[in-house]
Amino acid sequence: MVHGSLSNFALRQLVGRSRRSQALCVLRGILSVHVVSTCCLLGLIWFVQLVHYPLLGRVGSPSFAEYEVEHVTRTGWIAAPLMLLELGSLLGLLWLRPPGVPATWLWLNLALLGIIWVSTFLVQVPCHNALTSGFDPVVHQRLVSSNWIRTVGWSVRGLLVFWLLNRP
Repeated sequence: MVHGSLSNFALRQLVGRSRRSQALCVLRGILSVHVVSTCCLLGLIWFVQLVHYPLLGRVGSPSFAEYEVEHVTRTGWIAAPLMLLELGSLLGLLWLRPPGVPATWLWLNLALLGIIWVSTFLVQVPCHNALTSGFDPVVHQRLVSSNWIRTVGWSVRGLLVFWLLNRP
């Protein structure tokens, strides 16, 4: 009887370790998705800020509206899934809260992501919508200058992600 009790205890311990191991694997997966999506978006936003948006002014009037529609469509196929993965993985990290990750780190990241999303949908998307009718230098300048909100937001998020990866 004692032998049977010990083996049941040992079995429960193994099952408990297995569940903890599975939970850690899930957390690592969520964290990996978060790091990769944030880093991809960080690279994309700097390319857009320094190269792509400034060059919109050189497309030329006759084909600008068509170019802008194509730009929004093609960029959306890259940016939208990454943004959804980034948000979903951050919410997963908030819900499961990995050991050793301060809650303030998670909430700061969520606040920055909120600023990025608000800027995207209340400023950049309306600018792009206006530009689909044709080039307007005032709207173009607003797009380029307001995009710094997202560029700085993702840059800070990138630093926070690198901090997370390099913490003791």
